[in-house]
Amino acid sequence: MSATNKIALVTGGSRGLGRNTAENLARRGFDVVITYRSNQEEAARVVAWIEAAGRRAAALPLDTGESSAFPAFAKALRTVLAGFGAEGFDVLVNNAGISHHASIAETAEADLDALYNVHFKGVFLLTQQLLPLVRDGGHIVNISSGLTRIIFPGSAAYAAMKGAVEIFTKYLAKELGPRRIRANVVAPGAIQTDFSGGVVRDDPQVNKAVSDMTALGRPGLPDDIGPMIASLVSEENRWVNAQRIEVSGGMSI
Repeated sequence: MSATNKIALVTGGSRGLGRNTAENLARRGFDVVITYRSNQEEAARVVAWIEAAGRRAAALPLDTGESSAFPAFAKALRTVLAGFGAEGFDVLVNNAGISHHASIAETAEADLDALYNVHFKGVFLLTQQLLPLVRDGGHIVNISSGLTRIIFPGSAAYAAMKGAVEIFTKYLAKELGPRRIRANVVAPGAIQTDFSGGVVRDDPQVNKAVSDMTALGRPGLPDDIGPMIASLVSEENRWVNAQRIEVSGGMSI
């Protein structure tokens, strides 16, 4: 799709992969709405960056684990879109997430519920809530993880939720086909951000272990992911649909 007058919504867009994705969408000419859970100051910085790049931007608070807030969020989004002179938007990137590391035996029910609420229930119900606002011919990108293919003990609960999202995405692609809305999964490998406490970025042993198992010899960076997502939703990739695209530099091949 052409990015002229196009609008994207990126959940969890105040930091890490979400921020990089939002900025790269702006570089391609999108106006961008991001969500943030608590750090309004960081979200404001992203908005300022996008506006300085010549695009319109807004940030809205949203806890993607609280589905009861989704109708109010949709109403707030409609108001923002009206300010942009639009009634709908074109690209939804379901990026917001939380991390979890524990063996199956040690995973608490409360932690499993939290992962479910954010990574599957939240993605499913937020997408459902926003479908009336997604323009025909639009694109939904769900963020999964290399962990649905690469098995690391201690990641079962997190990866299982991402596996559910991958199946959900295929059904989205099929059901939304009549509206020409594409749906794809982007599955990053280990990325150097503050996710999971910044362990890939800040722990030399983890960093080396990831480098050793990656064909390109290093962990990923946010700027390895954001441009790929921005490219995926472009007109050049209009025939890519219902796919899981791993962006991991060749981990565990």
